[in-house]
Amino acid sequence: MTESFRRSGEYEYPQGHGPQSAYPEQQQHTSSPVNPEWPPPPAYEPAQPAVAAGGGHDGYGGDDGTAVLAAVPAQPAPQRRAKGPFALLAAVAIVAAAIGGGTAYGIQELTGKDTAVSSSSTSTNVVPSSAKGTIAGVVAAVNPSIVEINATSNAGESTGSGVIITSDGQIITNNHVISGASSIKVTTSDGKSYTAQVVGTDSKKDLALLKLQGASGLKAATLGNSDGLQVGDQVVAIGSPEGLSDTVTSGIISALNRDVTVPTDENQQQGGGQWPFAFGGRQFNGNTGSSTTTYKAIQTDASLNPGNSGGALIDMNGNVIGINSAMYSASSDSTSSSAGSVGLGFAIPINTVKSDLATLRSGSQS
Repeated sequence: MTESFRRSGEYEYPQGHGPQSAYPEQQQHTSSPVNPEWPPPPAYEPAQPAVAAGGGHDGYGGDDGTAVLAAVPAQPAPQRRAKGPFALLAAVAIVAAAIGGGTAYGIQELTGKDTAVSSSSTSTNVVPSSAKGTIAGVVAAVNPSIVEINATSNAGESTGSGVIITSDGQIITNNHVISGASSIKVTTSDGKSYTAQVVGTDSKKDLALLKLQGASGLKAATLGNSDGLQVGDQVVAIGSPEGLSDTVTSGIISALNRDVTVPTDENQQQGGGQWPFAFGGRQFNGNTGSSTTTYKAIQTDASLNPGNSGGALIDMNGNVIGINSAMYSASSDSTSSSAGSVGLGFAIPINTVKSDLATLRSGSQS
């Protein structure tokens, strides 16, 4: 502004535009310079403020989207505090500059949401702030909570994965990983081995709860909220495909609420082989048998292979949002060169798991 105030507070009009100007019809309004009925003379055009370096076309935003303030005029500031709309505009501009000049991380801390990585499942941040939005950060935070499971039965040995949910060694996995097993050995990410006992099973949801013998001080995973997931959210899968422990793959959520049908027959359980399942009226990776169950699943293109069953599907905040359970393979023969992941994997939503925990902990064997 080029206007100024006299010490008495009387308004000083720009030269040629005061009460004695060439606009007599407006003189009755000159006693109040902020009177809304008094428009400034057309000939009076205040100087345009200069734009700070990096400013955009409108003087308030950079071409890169960064908000900037107009440069302060070179004349002394008014002796009296400005009132009215100008003061409000200045405050808004300062706030805009503060937000525009801040980083996405600052906004995330204020909102409690990790908008930068498009993760909508939960506001709990397990990954350290310095590694937010990175796969390496997710792995470092969650991998200590993922285990390899080796189950021995009359049919032979099978390999699967599991997720630690308590520090004293409760493990959630798929029922088909341990079904019919006479002995179960669990290996943690640091190489320690434990004997595990089955606490409870739910074949209808393809879930099982194990308890490690003599375990303590383990790192439990944080269970997220699968109801908040959106198609396109980034995810990470950790498990032991083909016995290769601590294997990490990544992708996105491809679809939600897929009706996946899996067998409940014990002789159909194949923890380390091609796990048969049905979708859309078709059977994949073998015959599902006569006794089956259907559940709503998360579909992901994160690579899943035999042995990933029971492992974790994780959001970019480090929360487990699903238990990997089924994958489509181009061949039902696990020894075929065409067998393997083709980007069609399925996981049991973690909210389904949480709703079943009380039943599993009660020792139910269904």
